[in-house]
Amino acid sequence: MSWQTILAIGSGGFIGAILRVYLNGVISQKIPHDLPFGTLGINLIGSFIMGVLIAYFMYTELFSMHIKSFLSTGILGAFTTYSTFAIESFLLLNSGNFALAIANITLSAIGSVFMAGSGFYIAKFLVR
Repeated sequence: MSWQTILAIGSGGFIGAILRVYLNGVISQKIPHDLPFGTLGINLIGSFIMGVLIAYFMYTELFSMHIKSFLSTGILGAFTTYSTFAIESFLLLNSGNFALAIANITLSAIGSVFMAGSGFYIAKFLVR
């Protein structure tokens, strides 16, 4: 891996991590909840954007390898929060909130796949 790719991923990761913390705070303030809607929202948004990007990467030649790495592995890799999702789900289970845990796991898993596919097909339609 070249130093340019490493720099692209690291720079994107810096931006993605800041966006994640900021958006999680905004969502958490706007929607009082027991279910972690901030993490869920970030995972759904990130999955949709990843679908859009992958379609553009596959069907156009607009982006260099470094830009692809910056956007997908860098920004979205740091933006989406599956490690946070995992611990929040575990903590819900561990505290006996089985219904919320199952809701969080189901919504995140199914919703993320749906959003990634939606983003992919929307971008594919726009590109073609």
